[in-house]
Amino acid sequence: MRLGVLDVGSNTVHLVIVDAHPGARPIPHSSQKSVLRLMRYLQDDGSISKAGVEAIMAAMHDAARMIRKSQLDDLIPLATSAIREATNGKQVLRRVKAETGIDLRVMSGEREAETTFLAVRRWFGWAAGRIMLIDIGGGSLELAIGDDELPQLAMSLPLGAGRSTITYLHNDPPREQQLDELRQHARRVITDARAAFDGADRADQFVGSSKTIRSLARLAGSVVEGVGANDRTTLRTWQLDEWVPRLAKMPAESRKALPGITSDRAFQIVAGGVVLSEVMRAFDINELDVSPWAMREGVLLDYLDRMEA
Repeated sequence: MRLGVLDVGSNTVHLVIVDAHPGARPIPHSSQKSVLRLMRYLQDDGSISKAGVEAIMAAMHDAARMIRKSQLDDLIPLATSAIREATNGKQVLRRVKAETGIDLRVMSGEREAETTFLAVRRWFGWAAGRIMLIDIGGGSLELAIGDDELPQLAMSLPLGAGRSTITYLHNDPPREQQLDELRQHARRVITDARAAFDGADRADQFVGSSKTIRSLARLAGSVVEGVGANDRTTLRTWQLDEWVPRLAKMPAESRKALPGITSDRAFQIVAGGVVLSEVMRAFDINELDVSPWAMREGVLLDYLDRMEA
């Protein structure tokens, strides 16, 4: 069967189409992505500006055209932190449905973390043991830990790479004082969240997902090759801490020339690196394995599991 996942996130409107059935790995068919960077459209009252709403609608009309010609058996349309937290989010959802017929379902932050954790568990398998997930999106940071396919603990924090950039890093490249303020803020938020994990056993494997972490890993990390290694991509704390200050000294336009740094992530990669560094330090993580699967794959896997059941 042909399935589509439409993800309206803080950075992009991303439509992914796969051929899949229960018990099989989803096979990518096609995709379409519109870069929005919605955090730059947030106003002081927490609403998305008129220009931001129009950007969403243009992307949704493009997605709707592709959906109509793709002959999908089903569509899973989702909205995450940007629309979830916007004060005019409900009005945006109503307009999307009225103009395109797409009824976006808003995912809670906790559900986002749980679904991503499912994708990571399926990718790494039971041999990974107890997993801790770190996922940095545009609007939020998701953390989860557990031994099973559903995490024992999952939470979402307002420390996304786009949100952190817009709130703290006002210059391009950012000033050292701005970086320090972001570090201190991230440290406070993560330290408060860290207390919730104190009663949980330490993970056997630490996993990072999301485009921000994959970009940082491609730039600063390493690939372990050889029999049984399955081209395992890792990112170590010292590699991250070596590269983030270098990235911070470069304007966003120049970062795009670096391996792994795409144009839609160049403006927010520094803030993402700062937040990730603080997470790894707070949880005493020396090495992070990088998952190619994240929330969209988790949504598909959950759909197929429910269909099989």
